[in-house]
Amino acid sequence: MRPILQEADMAKPFKVSDDTFEAQVLQAKEPILVDFWAAWCGPCRMVAPVVEEIAATYDGRLKVAKMDVDTSPNTPGQLGIRGIPTLILFKDGIEVKRLVGFRPKEAMVDELLPYIEGTE
Repeated sequence: MRPILQEADMAKPFKVSDDTFEAQVLQAKEPILVDFWAAWCGPCRMVAPVVEEIAATYDGRLKVAKMDVDTSPNTPGQLGIRGIPTLILFKDGIEVKRLVGFRPKEAMVDELLPYIEGTE
């Protein structure tokens, strides 16, 4: 019988900033999904639990990070982010998929899964 996972055991998104983006995202060995968000953004609050579920479901195959665009505006500007929420999937330091706006979990996973599983 498998033990029941406690919330503390599940992978959660971690925070990145302008200062840590290169080391934690661009130099990551595994695929990494970055959620660019802000506290005042309603759709960002709607997408947050979906992003957390993705982090838990794909733990070990995908890392998930969150960047607050208000406290770290340089990186989103350099990436040409014009609206939030924006989620960008990076592999080997290169953007491979960009999702803008809220969408249901199934739609997000459908677009991300080929890159997570390496079938893109």
